[in-house]
Amino acid sequence: MIQLARQDQEIAHCFAVMRQLRPHLQADAFVATVRAQMAEGYQLAYLRDGDAVACVAGFRLQRTLVAGKSLYIDDLATDETIRSRGHGAAMMDWLRQLAVAEGCGEIHLDSGVQRHRAHRFYLNRNMDIVAHHFSELLKHD
Repeated sequence: MIQLARQDQEIAHCFAVMRQLRPHLQADAFVATVRAQMAEGYQLAYLRDGDAVACVAGFRLQRTLVAGKSLYIDDLATDETIRSRGHGAAMMDWLRQLAVAEGCGEIHLDSGVQRHRAHRFYLNRNMDIVAHHFSELLKHD
């Protein structure tokens, strides 16, 4: 069963899997970081396999000129020790159902160019590569 992490303890339980995708994260700041993002519309969903968190998805509902109302997936990770057991597919199905229920016309996500297995996973779920994502690191004095 997939649930939204609403309590600090639920958020903290998602850390180990999220860190596999985002290794720069620190356990002692994770809950506060997620809470700050939640204040801006971020939501964190998780799927348990027994007592352990198996898959996490950070996402937000948004409205843009290019896509109208859409669901943007910030983060999607399945525990690397139990991949290919359907957890990621179940999470994507849940996110798709949520997007439809919320009146979204599209689902979007960005994926690092080196993540070939993830790209295959998304393409197998009828997602298309539709853009290049550009970024610039800003220097702060």
